[in-house]
Amino acid sequence: MISNSHLNLKLNNLNIDNINQRVRDAQYAVRGELVTIADQMQKDINEGKRTDFEKIVFCNIGNPHAVGQKPITFIRQVLSLVEYPEILNHPKINLLYPQDVIERAREYAIKTKNGIGAYSNSQGFDFAVKDVANFIEARDGYKADTKNIFLTNGASEGIQMFLNTIIRNNMDGVLLPIPQYPLYSALLTLLGGTKVNYYLDESKGWGLSIEELNSAVSKARIKGVNVRCIVVINPGNPTGKCLDVENMKEIIKFCQSENLILIADEVYQENVYIEGMKFTSFRKVLLDMGEQYKDVQLFSCHSVSKGFLGECGQRGGYFELINVDGEVRDQIYKLACTRLCPNTLGQLVVSMMVRPPKEGEPSYELYQSEKNGILNQLKERSIMLTKELNDIPGISCERPQGAMYIFPNVKLPPKFVEEAERMGKKPDFLWAKHMLEEAGVCVIPGSGFGQKPGTYHFRTTFLADQDSLRDAVHRMKAVHEKILKEYA
Repeated sequence: MISNSHLNLKLNNLNIDNINQRVRDAQYAVRGELVTIADQMQKDINEGKRTDFEKIVFCNIGNPHAVGQKPITFIRQVLSLVEYPEILNHPKINLLYPQDVIERAREYAIKTKNGIGAYSNSQGFDFAVKDVANFIEARDGYKADTKNIFLTNGASEGIQMFLNTIIRNNMDGVLLPIPQYPLYSALLTLLGGTKVNYYLDESKGWGLSIEELNSAVSKARIKGVNVRCIVVINPGNPTGKCLDVENMKEIIKFCQSENLILIADEVYQENVYIEGMKFTSFRKVLLDMGEQYKDVQLFSCHSVSKGFLGECGQRGGYFELINVDGEVRDQIYKLACTRLCPNTLGQLVVSMMVRPPKEGEPSYELYQSEKNGILNQLKERSIMLTKELNDIPGISCERPQGAMYIFPNVKLPPKFVEEAERMGKKPDFLWAKHMLEEAGVCVIPGSGFGQKPGTYHFRTTFLADQDSLRDAVHRMKAVHEKILKEYA
C-alpha cells in the first residue's frame, strides 16, 4: 500500500502542468521555435544532409559577432592581458602590444585587486562605476552620482531587477510600446504584472503620440490597473525610430502629469544613421527641463552588446537611477547582492566602452577606424536592405533611423491567413516559417513583438554582410511571390 506521504512526493515531481505557469506562459520570440528549426537546418547543412542552401542567413537577433562582425582590437587585446596578467611581465611585451593596451591592462590588474576570478562588489568594480559616471557626465553635461549606477550582466539583467522592484501584483501595469522588444512582455508575464500596450504609429514612421499614451492609460485605469511606469526604447527595437527632443519632452511631461516612472532603454545610442540626427538621452532632456521636473523618476540602461562593439557574449551593461529615493535604491542594491556581482570581464568591457583610447594614444587611430567602419557598414546595409525589401510585392518598410533592425509590413493573401488559422498558427509565423524552410532565411514574425490586429510584419536584422543580405532577400522574394500566386 502506498502511503499518502509517498503520493504527495510523487505529485511534487516536475511536469509541464505543475511548474510555475508564468514560466510556461512567457514567450521570447527572438529565441523561439523558428530559431530551433533554423539551428537544426544549419546543422544538417554542415553535416552534408542538406544541399539546397549553402547556409542559413540568421536575421533573427542582434548578435553581430555571430554573423561575422570582428571584435574591436583594443578591447580584445586588453582582455587577453587581464585574463593572463603574467604576460605583462614578459620582457618583449612592448613588441606584442601597444603601450596604451599594456597600461590599461596593468591598471585593471591593480584595481581589480584579487583578479577577475574573484567577486567584485555587487554594484560593480568601483573604478568601472566611476568610468560610467564620467561618461554620462561628458555625454549629458550633468554630474552623475556613482551611488545611482549599477553594473549588470547586460542591460537585460538591470531591466529585470528594476521591474522586479516595482511590480507588486497583477494590478500593477507597465506601458509597453507595440511593437516592442519581447523581453519586456516576457518579464511582465513572469513577474505577474499587467501589460498596458500603446501603439506606435506606423503611418508616421513608428512615431509615439501622447494621445495614444493617454488613451492607453485611461483604458487600463477603467479596468482597475495601476499603471506604474512606461517603457520607451530609443532608438527603437524593432522599429529603428529615433525620438526627437521635443517628443521626449512631451513624454517626460506625460510622466509627471500621470505620476509614471520612465524606463529608458538606450542600448542603441551609438546606432543612429540619418544625417543631421543624433542621439539625446532622456536623462539630459529631463535635467535640461529643470527643477520643475525633479519628481520624475528615471531608469536608463546601456549595454556593450549593441552599438559598434557587439560584445553580446561578454554580458556587460549598466543602469542609472535618477530621482529615485535612497531607501528604494538600497532595496535594489539588495537585489543586486543576490546575484553576488556582475561578471568581471563584462565590467571591464563596459569600462572600455565608456573610456576608449584617447586621441594621441597608440590605439586611437585603429579604434576609430574600426568603429567608423562598422557603423558605416551598418548604415549602408540598412539603406540597401530597405530598398531590396520594398521591391518585393506586398512588402513595405521605412528606412530605419537607428538600431539594427527593419520591421517591414507584409500584405498576406486572405486565403493564406485562413490557412494559417485552420492550422492553429499565426499568419505571420507561418509566413516566416516558409521563408526559413524554402528560402533559408531566419526572420522573426511581427506577432512576437506585437502589432495592430489585422496587420502582419516581420523583424530582420541588417548585420550580415551585404552579399548575404541581398541573396537572402532575393530568395525571400521568390518564396513570397510563390505564396501570392498559390493563395490568390
